[in-house]
Amino acid sequence: MFVENRPGAGGAVASTIVARAEPDGYTLLVSGVASHVIAPALNPNIGYDAIKDFAHIAYMGGSPIVWVVHPSLNVRTLAQLTNFAKKSPAPLNYGSPGAGTQGHLLAAYMSNKLGLGLQHVPYKGAGPAMFDIVAGHIKLGSTTWTTALSHIQSGALIPIAVSSEKRLLEAPNVPTFKELGYPEIVATTWFSISGPRGMPKEIVDKLNRSFVATLDQPALRDHLKREGISVTAMTADEFAKFVEDEIARWGPIVKISGAKAE
Repeated sequence: MFVENRPGAGGAVASTIVARAEPDGYTLLVSGVASHVIAPALNPNIGYDAIKDFAHIAYMGGSPIVWVVHPSLNVRTLAQLTNFAKKSPAPLNYGSPGAGTQGHLLAAYMSNKLGLGLQHVPYKGAGPAMFDIVAGHIKLGSTTWTTALSHIQSGALIPIAVSSEKRLLEAPNVPTFKELGYPEIVATTWFSISGPRGMPKEIVDKLNRSFVATLDQPALRDHLKREGISVTAMTADEFAKFVEDEIARWGPIVKISGAKAE
């Protein structure tokens, strides 16, 4: 196996290359919500159709988004945070792993919906964002649970709400956005495996079974669970339908958020 890294544009560069590759099963893509849901919603001229130009093979799981605050902000609930932001004389800054990431979009959507006037501070990756939030340079972060977990466990950051369907087993005291009254905010930053359109169905199904079996190994499953990564076994057909549903769901959220491609 040969891995070729093609970073850029939230996965759009690599996705464009794979969309034009030979559909022989030897060129695959680590796809995901960033490249096949959010990027096309932000940029209608992205250069590929997230459904028609790909054979979507397997769902690899994803981590929910969590809002975390620095302890110095003295808030512990979404209601307290909302009250603080509305009364603050200056816009409250929040950090995310970057413009157009799911953390950015979720926060922009909630800021718009609640009239909070939050000011986005985009970073080039989750690591730099976490560094500044933990240091207290900015007080609010919107990032994946996996990224924030060690800082939450150490007490350096306080979790406000998480975008999972249900409360996480490892964090039973952290409420979900859904239970707080925002059922549309059920989301994970998921990753997957896709290939170019036209791949023979028998190859797609064989690859799907292989990936599903790998993810079902007890040691790997337990490790992912500890990291807050949810994995649901899907056939290739079920996963393709999942991608379609995610595109339909996130398109309106991207519009309401006001986020633009950068």
